[in-house]
Amino acid sequence: MAGNPLGDRLTTIHVSNLHCGSCVLTIQRALASLSPPPLSVEVSVVSQTVTVHHFDALFPDAIHSAIHDAGFDVPELGEPEPSSSKRQVTHVQQCTLCQNVDSTAERADSSALAHSPSVLPDSSFRLTLSVGGMSCASCVNSITRALSEITGVSDVVVSLLESSATALIDQKELSQVVSDCVEDCGFEAHIMSVEPIVTSERPPSDSSRIVSLRVDSVFCKHCPMKVMAALESLGSRLTIITPLTSHTSPIVTVSYSPDPPSFTIQSSNSPPFDVTIHRPPSLEERAKAMHERQQRHLLFRTLFTMVVAIPTFIIGIVFMSLVKEGNPTKDYLMAPMWTGNTSRSSWALFFLSLPVMFYSAGLFHRRSIKEIKALWRKGSKTPILQRFIQFGSMNLLVSTGVTVAFTASVCLLTLSSRQPPQMKGDTTTYFDSVVFLTMFLLAGRYLEGYSKARTSDAITSLAGLRSVEAQLVVAASPHDSFPEKPQNYDPEKAESNTDMDTSLGMRILKTTPDFLEVGDIIRCNTGTTPPRTGPSMLTGESMPVSKVDSDKVYLGSINRGQTVHIKVDTIGGDNMLDNIIKVVREGSTRRAPIERVADVITGYFVPVITLLAILTWLLWLILAYTGVLPSSYLDIDIGGWTVWALEFSIAVFVVACPCGISLAAPSALLVGAGLAAKHGILARGGGEAFQEMERVDVVVFDKTGTLTMGEEPRVSDCEFTPDTCWKREVLLGISAELESVTSHPLAIAIRHYCASNGAIEQSGSSFVETAGLGVEARFEKDTAIIGSQAFMEQHGVAIDESTSRVIQTWKSEAKSVVFLAVSDGPEFGALAAVFAVTDLIRKEAESVVAWFAKQNVSTWMISGDNVTTASAVARMVGIPVSNVIAGVLPHEKGEKIQMLQTGALNRPNSYWQSISRRPKPTRNIVAMVGDGINDAVALTVADIGIAIGSGSDVAISSASFILLSSDLRALIILCDLSRSIMKRVRLNFLWAIMYNVAALPIAAGAVYPAGHVRLDPVWASLAMALSSVSVVCSSLALNLYRAPRLPESKST
Repeated sequence: MAGNPLGDRLTTIHVSNLHCGSCVLTIQRALASLSPPPLSVEVSVVSQTVTVHHFDALFPDAIHSAIHDAGFDVPELGEPEPSSSKRQVTHVQQCTLCQNVDSTAERADSSALAHSPSVLPDSSFRLTLSVGGMSCASCVNSITRALSEITGVSDVVVSLLESSATALIDQKELSQVVSDCVEDCGFEAHIMSVEPIVTSERPPSDSSRIVSLRVDSVFCKHCPMKVMAALESLGSRLTIITPLTSHTSPIVTVSYSPDPPSFTIQSSNSPPFDVTIHRPPSLEERAKAMHERQQRHLLFRTLFTMVVAIPTFIIGIVFMSLVKEGNPTKDYLMAPMWTGNTSRSSWALFFLSLPVMFYSAGLFHRRSIKEIKALWRKGSKTPILQRFIQFGSMNLLVSTGVTVAFTASVCLLTLSSRQPPQMKGDTTTYFDSVVFLTMFLLAGRYLEGYSKARTSDAITSLAGLRSVEAQLVVAASPHDSFPEKPQNYDPEKAESNTDMDTSLGMRILKTTPDFLEVGDIIRCNTGTTPPRTGPSMLTGESMPVSKVDSDKVYLGSINRGQTVHIKVDTIGGDNMLDNIIKVVREGSTRRAPIERVADVITGYFVPVITLLAILTWLLWLILAYTGVLPSSYLDIDIGGWTVWALEFSIAVFVVACPCGISLAAPSALLVGAGLAAKHGILARGGGEAFQEMERVDVVVFDKTGTLTMGEEPRVSDCEFTPDTCWKREVLLGISAELESVTSHPLAIAIRHYCASNGAIEQSGSSFVETAGLGVEARFEKDTAIIGSQAFMEQHGVAIDESTSRVIQTWKSEAKSVVFLAVSDGPEFGALAAVFAVTDLIRKEAESVVAWFAKQNVSTWMISGDNVTTASAVARMVGIPVSNVIAGVLPHEKGEKIQMLQTGALNRPNSYWQSISRRPKPTRNIVAMVGDGINDAVALTVADIGIAIGSGSDVAISSASFILLSSDLRALIILCDLSRSIMKRVRLNFLWAIMYNVAALPIAAGAVYPAGHVRLDPVWASLAMALSSVSVVCSSLALNLYRAPRLPESKST
């Protein structure tokens, strides 16, 4: 806020939920009603600010209240404010973007909350848990059901592959309740974060930071006192929140206000103590630690069972089946021992199987018991009938199979011990099956866990891109300071490892990126990389990009030129790489519709298999006791038909595998998301976006910044009408001033042209920006407008015939035309000037459009530019002129997208498409490709929103996919990769379902009459393990994907 001696002042207010032209008009109308009215109001959607020029008699509090009452989020001034939910409703009523987003929210999946700024309760929190012990989709379903029953918990999303769960909770205290509920279901749970849900970002009230420090050189009980004394010596600039009290937990939490270079958190790191920034483990790190611990336990149990399996194999297989009769050792093992007719081999196998049953397989028993207890816990809201038709998981199937085999063997052992001893003892038991069954199951579970960990490497590999060291430039002594622009410094002669640069009075301090502050200066030597993220590692492009003074540099990019000094402007969690990791993590929670098929199947899988196993046993018993089965089928000496039929039932329990079905989609989608990230594509929409992209019917391109370069347009022609009474230099100055309030590429081109052609600086006021049309402002007693032809027509500006011919020629050359009119009265007269802006067509645009045409995908262009210019651009890139929608405002783009979805506007690209495409009874799947704020509505309304990475934050936040590179050929990779991913998902489903369809009848004994061939429970367990492992390996095979040969860019 700044005042001046004339009794007027400028007040600038940050408005965090400023979205579109409707917001601008709402604020301007609200402020115009104040008394006295403001002299001028400048509203910037890009910088999210409102700058008001007003008299001292109009207090800033009144301006603040007017904006606040209009439904916008503004910084607090201390007065009580109404409910933020009411303010959000008011804002949605005024904001066109929010209205369009809100109107499509009903179609969105509940897991995709971040797609739309819908109204959320003030007390909502997003809870993230790390969950360990899940093995299949039934585990996911049991956790989801249990959490959904808790009052105040909604939108539960459980990820099997990432070992995590997220949910919305009404109160922060519910986080522990949710964690306890997961543990009651038989799984490990750790609370990772509880973050408040906010619909907008408020600017921080100050620059203070709260960090936790780990002091690694604390060895005895006296060290904490020395550490606290050292921190207290820093004075009032640092406040201790959680003191260091014990050397066993050397972590202290402090709050401080950085003031680089004189005071930063680096000031706390001094001998003899070694201080580092302590960060809690991330979700991926926690999941990895839990996974490694589970894998370690599985490995110990597997190795133990393998050791037990060796004597089991020798006794139960070699001597009982392979060694010939009459062998002394075999006769010894077959002889009865202790009591009854129980053989030595049966007793040996019994003792060998005991630790396997209760230690090795205990993992499955404990989890299955907890799952059943959680389902039948007191107060459960699950209907009684549903408890009988939807229960259990893979753990229950495995536990039941092993338990039935062991229990049946114990019963047989008991029966044989009651029979009189004979020459050969009874050996009819399944103890060896218990051992081998458990061994194969554990080995399969271990291999499955290893394979699943490989599929979730996308985020882990991204996090590994972070640098571990930074070269911080600090003053060599308290009397020296680092100049803003170093002079007389030849970086080519500088030694990269020197610690002192006496010519500048500075020294280089090597530190970790965690100690960097906003405003710090870091040095980047030739051939090295600054810490954190860079465009080359993000997009895969290694082409050098020249940088000059004040240019932004992504940390992580490689410096190919001279040594440079870089000023830090973002730290901890705000840099590009952290945002990408957040997007990839967010996308992994968005499930594809095809995954819900697996949920339905696995939800009923365990009850169905249990019923089949019981029916199999009963059917064989009925056939046996009714005399249908010949007596030759009964090949055991004890237990009769009851035990004989039980082996088929055990095989059914063991061979059934819901894991393959549950892993079919998520494993392939997770591998696909990692592949997309390697090709510079972020799947913010997750599996749902991949599935929609595979079925895309129509691709709609924005013009400016998408089909055209958009970054560096230039004014190619400028005409001043002969009737104007204004000097050329004055008109250029007015044009530059009008365009100074917007960051549109055309405005930037005009500003550059005016500055380089002798413009006389002008001072404007009362700026009014109309989204998609133009800008109006006052210049002392005159009024000027600049913008599109439609904007001129709205203000009654006349265009003479000769100027019209020139304009028409420019339009036919695909040039964008910008008009300027100035009036000293209430009405505008003739046109003052007209500019032709050339925006180069992207070299790859034509080949990309041609590729989609070959794929029978219709291509359209939508633009706010005039029809002639838009049609000319369309002809250049190969889009049919009939598929051009021009002259539309931002909110109208959303309406046109909806018309394309319903097929009201859909037309084939060519005659061949018209005869090859069959009429579809369903709506079209439409993808929208854009980069600007004015594309946000269309990106949200479209089935697939694809944002160019160089575009605005609003466009990116509305998109399903984000292209880190501006090269449109990434669309070809995206479309082809989506098809490959979904093909792999279907292949996985087909294999998993066909396995169960084929294996279950064989296990139940369908082929037994053909030659007494049955699937032994041991081999059934091996088949089950290999089934899930093969599905994951199939998904991992996606890593062999090779992008299609991209068409070469054509020069324009």
